[in-house]
Order: sequence, then C-alpha cells, then structure tokens
Amino acid sequence: MKIKAIELFHVSVPLAKTFWPTWIPGYPQTHNRFTLIKITTDDGITGYSAGSAMGKEREGLGDLLGGYLIGADPTDIDRVQSLLKQAGFLGWRNFWIEPACWDIIGKKEGKPVYELLGGKARPIDTYLSTGEMHDPEKRVDELLAQKEKGFKTAKLRVKNRDLHEDIRHIEVIRKGVGDQLKLGVDANQGWLVSIVDRIPAWDFNRARDFASACADNDIGWLEEPLDSRDYDGNAALKKVSRVKISGAELNYGWDEIKIMFEKDCFHIYQPDAVFAGGIAQVKTVIDACKTYNREYSPHTWTNGIGFYINWNLALADRDGTHPLEFPLEEPSWIPEFREGIIDPILPDQNGRLQPFTRPGLGFEINPKLLKKYGKRFYKLTELGLKIKVIREKGLKAALDIKKRKESQ
Repeated sequence: MKIKAIELFHVSVPLAKTFWPTWIPGYPQTHNRFTLIKITTDDGITGYSAGSAMGKEREGLGDLLGGYLIGADPTDIDRVQSLLKQAGFLGWRNFWIEPACWDIIGKKEGKPVYELLGGKARPIDTYLSTGEMHDPEKRVDELLAQKEKGFKTAKLRVKNRDLHEDIRHIEVIRKGVGDQLKLGVDANQGWLVSIVDRIPAWDFNRARDFASACADNDIGWLEEPLDSRDYDGNAALKKVSRVKISGAELNYGWDEIKIMFEKDCFHIYQPDAVFAGGIAQVKTVIDACKTYNREYSPHTWTNGIGFYINWNLALADRDGTHPLEFPLEEPSWIPEFREGIIDPILPDQNGRLQPFTRPGLGFEINPKLLKKYGKRFYKLTELGLKIKVIREKGLKAALDIKKRKESQ
C-alpha cells in the first residue's frame, strides 16, 4: 500500500458567540479553525486528521509534504513518523498528520484504532473542561447547572495577574459547589502566550504556593503551573506538592516527554497526540506511565477530529481511571461548533461517552459541512509530483531521483 494523493483544506467554523480562551488571554476567538488533511492510498482507502490553526498559516505546507509522503507506505508508522519529523526540521510541527495513517490502517483492518493499540470498547467517564475564566460566583452557578447534566468532575481555569486573586477564585468555587463536584485547575503556564494581555509567567514560588492552596481546597490536580520545558522546576514542584501535578500536553513528543519521566516531573501525563508526537509516540507515553506508576489523561482541546484521536488513546489505556477531558464552554465553545464537519460528540446523562466501533479513528466527515466550512487549498497526486519534479529539477534529475528511491 502506498499514498497516492494528499489534499489539504482550510476549515473555518464560525462560532455563534465569541470565545475568550484563557490560554490566549485577551484574545477573542470568533471561529474554530483547523487544517484538514485527506490522504488517499492506491487501494482507495482515505484517512483524515486535523491540526489546529489560527488562520491560513499552513498555506505552503503542501509543497513541503508532497515529496515526503507521496509514495510512502501509510502502514509503516515508524517510517511515517521519521518523514514527518524530517519535514518539520525547518518549521512546522507535522505530527498531527500521523493519525490519518492510523485511520487508514484501521479501515484496512476493519477495526477501530484503539483496538489496534490493545484497547477495547468501553464507556468512559468525562470531565467538564471549561475554557474561560469567569467571575467565581458565576462559575459556581454554571458548574452546578452542568452537574445536573451528568458531569461529576470539572476543570477550572486561572489567569489572574496576582496570586491572591487566583487563590480566591478556587476558594469561592470550592465553597460554592461544596462536595458536589470533583475539581481540577489548569494554570495554562506550560506554553504562555501574551500577544494581547501580558499575564506574568509563574515562578517556582508562585506555583508552589498555588499548589498548596489547591490542596487546601480539595483540588484533584493542577495542570501546567510552570513552563513545559522547565523540567527541573516541574520535578521540584512535584516533589513538594500536596496536589497532583500534570502536564506535557504540547511537548514535542517522546523526545521531550522521556526527560520528564527521567526527572519525575508529573503525577499525570497528558500529551495530546495532535501536538505531542502523534498516536505512536503517545502510546509510548501510556506504556511509560504503567512502568513508572503514573497516570495518563490526554489533552483534547482542539476540535472534534482531535478529540476522536485522543479518545482512541484513552480507550487504548485499559487501566486508565482518570476521566477524559470534554471541552465545553457554553454558549461559545459547544459540540456543534467544536466538531464543525463531523457529528457532535455528546456524553450521556451520566457524563459518560459510549464507545464507537466504526473502523479507523471513528468519525465520518460530513461532505456538506466540509463544503460549507472548508476550502481545499492543495492537492497532489503521484503524477502531479512527477510533473512537479521534472519542471523544477529537469528530466534527467527526476529520473535519477526515481531510480535512487526505488533502489532503497
């Protein structure tokens, strides 16, 4: 089997209400944007994946990818991983593309990807993951309303300039919800963005003091209280913290996350396969969690396709007990707009997701919605690549490249 065609789409789904994500403080998000890739094999099997986007920043990605992926075997994941890493040396992080190959493998084998990874179909608990920071009194009312819909656990956001305001935030909410909900907190300090509001980066002392306040307020875990590559700082914090520390959502795959295990940075590892090395590398993290007696719980705040990718990995972790992150911030970030071009993902009345059994990654692209919200900006086939190489390199060089590749 080999890849015979690659197509790339800009997808932009308008939100009904403006979303104000805490990870880009002060930045109004009016659309859910991502790059969609469609890979077609010579057997006629198609695989899809998606990478979050601010706009059309991947406009030139197709010219780069064609020479790497056309003709490659999508079932040879080690080779695909190597090619995508090579294609990223000069810029883009391309591991979000790798799940499309797993989609192809699953469809070829007639199995969901999680089964290929050793998992099994089972219902899985979710936790409500908020995306904005609201006044704590308002957030109490919102959380109690969500509890009535079946959620048993919720994650808060903090992004105040002063430590005492962050502490007050969790104190008010814990007092307001009492013991009706388990709570986690995300500090979003792992990859701090300050293009609008210049919120200060936390140092060790602030992270330590906030972690202590979390423990005092019965918070279950604290996410990314320090820079994601401050390995020594995170390890030191874990050593003294009375609350579980988590991270690694956007780190650069196993190359970086293995250092976190060696230094013992976290109680909970939460790599997102869209960012942190693709499905194969995150499966390595899951295996390492078992070896080191650590927990795994994937980050899922991207889009519906990214959610499915990480849902597969949560199902692959048979021993996992941490609920799966379910991004929801009404009325702006809701399943209809988060999913965009696939059917909405909805927990049941008990806050659980029932397993999917469709082969591959588990979703189906709605062609009408893709036509409505997406625009194809690149397509390359085997023939197109040959013509492109001849035009750019000349016939003699093109034939020499072909001969060299075929001799490997």
